[in-house]
Amino acid sequence: MIANQDNLLKAGKYYFGDLSIGSFFKTGRIVVTETHIVNFAGITGDFFDVHMDDEFARELGFPSRIAHGLLVLSMIDGLKNRADVQLQAVASLGWKDWNFKAPIISGDSIKATIMVVSMRPTSAGDRGIVELEFNVTNQDDKVVQNGKNALLLRLD
Repeated sequence: MIANQDNLLKAGKYYFGDLSIGSFFKTGRIVVTETHIVNFAGITGDFFDVHMDDEFARELGFPSRIAHGLLVLSMIDGLKNRADVQLQAVASLGWKDWNFKAPIISGDSIKATIMVVSMRPTSAGDRGIVELEFNVTNQDDKVVQNGKNALLLRLD
């Protein structure tokens, strides 16, 4: 994803017709905490040792236990929904090609750049579908996750 600064969306509400391919925005940041990791494990039942045991994670070459990839994806979706740019969504239609590029540990700060990469009206013509590309970076601007989300939007 190469963002052209001319396509940077300003704060506000955006409907399908307000967007174009290449439109993009940035989310705020959130710090991933040990509490997030433990609570996510409890909610999902994913107590895999790499998420719960620092020593086990270090034996695998990580600096400490790592956050669940799906926890981070969920947090990024939350950041998207709290961004100054408010997409007038009806529903998420699915995630695809999501990649876990680098580990995220407690104390890391994450954010995303989100770009419109395709658009089309629904077959009924009463709503629009946009495909958003996400690049998630940490506090060092290293890409830690990326992928796409199809989002159903109101026309206006």
